[in-house]
Amino acid sequence: MQNPPPGQIGKSSTGLDENIAALLSYVFGWVSGLVFFLMEKDSKLVRFHAMQSILFCVVIAVVSIALWVLFFVFVLIGSSLPDIMGTVIGLLGTLIWLVYSVFLLIAWILCLVRAYQGKLFKLPFIGNMAEKIVNK
Repeated sequence: MQNPPPGQIGKSSTGLDENIAALLSYVFGWVSGLVFFLMEKDSKLVRFHAMQSILFCVVIAVVSIALWVLFFVFVLIGSSLPDIMGTVIGLLGTLIWLVYSVFLLIAWILCLVRAYQGKLFKLPFIGNMAEKIVNK
């Protein structure tokens, strides 16, 4: 699947411009992604961004649960150590969660901007999976 030529953003079968429909598929996460994936019949661009939104949210859920468990383990370990070591372990867990959250925000904003530009922006691994599903 390739990017559409510049200035050639058409209408999707939802009645919206392709770039607006692609952008909206990210706005409410997997819910809006699922709505646009099921409603869209013509535009591969919209279907791609909708599927990528769904898969992105699934990966976020799985990684967030894993990080939450890791953070909980850090808290348990930190509470059994002397004061300064416990504080360092707790801060390390918080730092990991903060970096992860910032990464997610940046990735989400990139997806929103590229979808609005009408460009095919593939997230690593997830984008290829989304493309394979859309092209079936």
